[in-house]
Amino acid sequence: MPTLLVTGANRGLGLEFTRQYAEAGWQVHACSRNPEDSTALKALHIAHLDRITLHKLDVADFKQIDALAETLGDTPIDVLLNNAGVYPDHAGSRLSEADYEAWLMAFRINSMSPLKIAQTFAPLVAKSTEKKIINITSKMGSIADNGSGGSYIYRSSKTALNSVTKSLAIDLAPQGISVLALHPGWVQTDMGGPNGLINAEQSVSGMRQVIAKLSVKQSGQFSAYDGQSIPW
Repeated sequence: MPTLLVTGANRGLGLEFTRQYAEAGWQVHACSRNPEDSTALKALHIAHLDRITLHKLDVADFKQIDALAETLGDTPIDVLLNNAGVYPDHAGSRLSEADYEAWLMAFRINSMSPLKIAQTFAPLVAKSTEKKIINITSKMGSIADNGSGGSYIYRSSKTALNSVTKSLAIDLAPQGISVLALHPGWVQTDMGGPNGLINAEQSVSGMRQVIAKLSVKQSGQFSAYDGQSIPW
C-alpha cells in the first residue's frame, strides 16, 4: 500500500488530497495544526480509520517536524506533499501596505518549512517505491507571469519555494527522488475565494494525475494541475 504524507490537511486542497488518496487505497498521514478542530477531517478519518492517520503539526514549528519524524520512524513515504501555506496579503495590497512581520511568517511557512520537511523526510521518501516530493506553489510565484504587481509577500514566498524545489530536484536526484513545484489553479477554497475557476475536487484530481506521471526526467519543473508547464 503506497503512503502519502500531506500537510495542511484540515481544509481545502489538503482535505481533498486526503480524501482522494484514501479512497484510492493509499495510507495517508494527514497533518494539521489542530486536527481535533476540523469537523470535516475528523469525519473523513472515521470513514477511513484503516487508511488515515491524523498528526498534529504546525509547520512553522520545526521541533514539531522533528517530533513527527520520530513518530513515523522508518515508515516509507511514497509522496511527500507540502501543501500547508498562508496568504497574508490584503486583497489588492500594494507597495505602501507591505507588512514585514507577516512577510517573515509567510517565508517561514511557505518557503522554509517545505525545505525543512523535505530535509527531514527525504530518507523516508528514498525508502519508498514512488520517491516523490511535491511542493504546492502558485502561478503568482512566477516572475515571468507577474503582470499586475502587488501581493509582495505571497508572490515572493512562492518564488522562493520554486527556487527551493529546483535545488531539491538537483540535490535529491542521486537518491532517485523526483521533486515538483505544482500550481493547483485558481481554486474555490478559503484561500482562493469563491470566484475560483475550479473546485477542490477538480484541482486535486488533476494534480494527482500529474503526480502519478512524474518521473526523474521531469524533476525540478514548475507545472499546473492540468500538466501545463509554467514559466519561472
